[in-house]
Amino acid sequence: MLNKSNIGSLFDRIANHYDALNHILSLGIDKWWRKKAVKGMSCHNSLLDVAIGTADLTIEILKQGKADTITGIDLSEEMMKIGKEKVTEKGFADKVNFLYDNALQMNIDNNAYDAITSSFGVRNFSDLDKGLSEMYRVLKPGGELMILELSYPSNPVLRFGYDTYFSHILPFIGRAISHDKSAYTYLNKSVKHFIWGKEMCEHLSNVGFDNVSYQPLTFGISTIYRALKP
Repeated sequence: MLNKSNIGSLFDRIANHYDALNHILSLGIDKWWRKKAVKGMSCHNSLLDVAIGTADLTIEILKQGKADTITGIDLSEEMMKIGKEKVTEKGFADKVNFLYDNALQMNIDNNAYDAITSSFGVRNFSDLDKGLSEMYRVLKPGGELMILELSYPSNPVLRFGYDTYFSHILPFIGRAISHDKSAYTYLNKSVKHFIWGKEMCEHLSNVGFDNVSYQPLTFGISTIYRALKP
């Protein structure tokens, strides 16, 4: 079992290097993943971005005009600090509100948001079903959920290359740049140990979501999950 009890402090430690490493280690493909995930969304008035981090998904949502206002929550103050700077630079400061909050126990009213999104965050939940249930609770009836998350390719050849990259190359580069061995060892394991595809859809359905679907990207390295609250 991975220890996710201090996930906020882990991301605080690597916040200054997080964006650069994400783009380097994914060869820039993570930007395309976000664009595709957001393109498939409907337009909304209010949106909650769970595990907003450095706000890359929030910025993409606003660029595509898919939300009027966005509230982002996270347990890493340092990641959100960078996110606030980026949002301001893009001219979206008046449209985004950052809150320090726990996705497993949100300080948010029931049925508060028209849509909820999360990118590369749900695998860090210490209790996945509790986090998904909280998303369901604060989403308005008829509201849209979109989750973008890393996944594990099923093709044996791709899986071998994926394992090699995530087990050896990614941690080496991550440690060299961020000087934090434990963080990038954790990030590697968090992907390999997380559920994906149909199993993830079952968890979404079990907490109450309807019209649940998933779309693998880049040979299954990443997956978009979509669902609605009845």
